[in-house]
Amino acid sequence: MEDSYTIKINNVTVYQQDDTVLDNISLNLKKGDFIYLIGKVGSGKSSFLKILYGELPIYKGEAEVCGFNLMNIKKRDIPKLRRKIGIVFQDFQLLTDRNVYQNLKFVLTATDCNKNEIDKKIIDVLTSVGMADKIKRMPHELSGGEQQRIVIARALLNNPELILADEPTGNLDPETSEGILKLLTDISKTGCTIIMATHNYSLVKKYPNKTFKCDNKELAEVNDNISPIDFDSIKNVSVGNDI
Repeated sequence: MEDSYTIKINNVTVYQQDDTVLDNISLNLKKGDFIYLIGKVGSGKSSFLKILYGELPIYKGEAEVCGFNLMNIKKRDIPKLRRKIGIVFQDFQLLTDRNVYQNLKFVLTATDCNKNEIDKKIIDVLTSVGMADKIKRMPHELSGGEQQRIVIARALLNNPELILADEPTGNLDPETSEGILKLLTDISKTGCTIIMATHNYSLVKKYPNKTFKCDNKELAEVNDNISPIDFDSIKNVSVGNDI
């Protein structure tokens, strides 16, 4: 894979058990690219994200992500791939019995981070999302927008090459949603590739980026003809509940 590419997918077919979810799809993304991923529930968005971090195997086509060939990746190498990917969840998934510092330390400890680097990394990522002053707060003491910023900080801990943002504004009000989108945009400008799965039509129209739609087993760019009908009317639906 060329150094400038984070994702290089060509003629890939995605299966869930024996069912074809996406057929013959291609997508090439360079470092710093920011795209939206849209499509109704059941259209295959989640399955597409799952192939990127090695949750679903690929049996047909060519696929490289963050320097890993997904066609022949060994099971023992999947954790190495995932350390290059940050995932931002809609429902935060913070540990409710631990404060912000302890939540982030848990991740670094699990990835065998050098103990002498833990505090610096935590301060650095919290500062980058404007949350350094919340380091001792418990999750329930934070607003939804603040919790989502902590989740983004968590995703940044291992200096990822790719961030998969799973409906990151689904539970947030419009103003807070815009703040999260601007933060992700700033992160993309550092060279981190971002895929943001979303049902938020107004946000996509107000802050345009390249947009790809999962529909009828296809993944196609739809920049010039996006309409509300491309988005589910169901609110607060996590991509994790998609196919």
